[in-house]
Amino acid sequence: MVNNAIPTEPIGSIPRPIELIEAYKLFSKGELPKIKLDEMAREATICTIRAFEETGSPCITDGEQYKFTNFASYCVHGADNISPNGVKTKFADGHTRCFLPKLVSAPFRYQHSADEFLDFSLKHSKLPIKQAVISPSMLSLLYPPDGIVGYPVNKFLQDVISEHVGEVRRCLDKGSYKVQIDFTEGRLSLKLDPSGELLKSFIKLINQGMAYFGPDDLTRIGIHTCPGSDLDSTHSADINYNFLLPSLFELNVGNFYIAMASEKSPRKTLRMIKQLIKPHQRVFIGVIDPTDPALESPELVRDRILEAAEFIPIDQLGSSDDCGFSPFCDDLTTTRELAFNKIRSRVVGTKMASDILFK
Repeated sequence: MVNNAIPTEPIGSIPRPIELIEAYKLFSKGELPKIKLDEMAREATICTIRAFEETGSPCITDGEQYKFTNFASYCVHGADNISPNGVKTKFADGHTRCFLPKLVSAPFRYQHSADEFLDFSLKHSKLPIKQAVISPSMLSLLYPPDGIVGYPVNKFLQDVISEHVGEVRRCLDKGSYKVQIDFTEGRLSLKLDPSGELLKSFIKLINQGMAYFGPDDLTRIGIHTCPGSDLDSTHSADINYNFLLPSLFELNVGNFYIAMASEKSPRKTLRMIKQLIKPHQRVFIGVIDPTDPALESPELVRDRILEAAEFIPIDQLGSSDDCGFSPFCDDLTTTRELAFNKIRSRVVGTKMASDILFK
């Protein structure tokens, strides 16, 4: 990254090709062999990386083409000790999604780790690659309310932390430019439990994992928060950031990716971030709204960054998308073409803002 420029990074997912979505549906019904599904995922990943490179983005992802279910449950996909009747969330437009299945027996173990996806991506691009992983707090919701005989919750949480720390460590060691921990449940937790106790437990659990990493590692680790994104709808946009941000900035990470483009009162939130940010932290402000079918212009992106720079020191400021464009694998409300055009606008608009801020 150039020192006299505002860094800009994507969040994660890109809409899958319709052929891959159909292939996953066939696979889930036992009508397509796994080897064929994997072949199609590899092809989609390479295609996504090439298209990402063409946007001019200085940092890319694999578009999560290999995460066949969604951004949260990829790590337990295929496990034989889970039930589909897990965590469901209602979105503002009325539809519901199942984020996670339910663990029915011990032990909790990853079936897939994000560093597996990173291994493949690193072979197909020379650009810095960012890897998204799911938070241990989200995975803690796998444990059933009535418990599991012989597998107490404390032991389960130890296993969750162990798997999470191992995944992040491998991603760092293998060369991921950044490791982003997806924490969409942060804002949602305040909807589920307005007292804030659930959020406190989530923050504690994430920091428990971060305690295994040194200062240099933490500069390459970040947390992403948003009000959810699926079918152009959100699950917790009605929860005021004022209730989340003080706890969020207690997280011991070096980077924060905060959805802002979809916010109704961005200046109020930016003012709060100014009060909370620590000298060693960088905040990537969301300047692209994946739930908005309209394409943001580079000029709009520029103006959103310049507004953020009124509150956040420019050497601690970055830009990003609010969220991934398709956190759930079958979401086709945003086309691949529009997603990449939005990314291109973010890249160009960030350059325009940089030229002004660093002149």
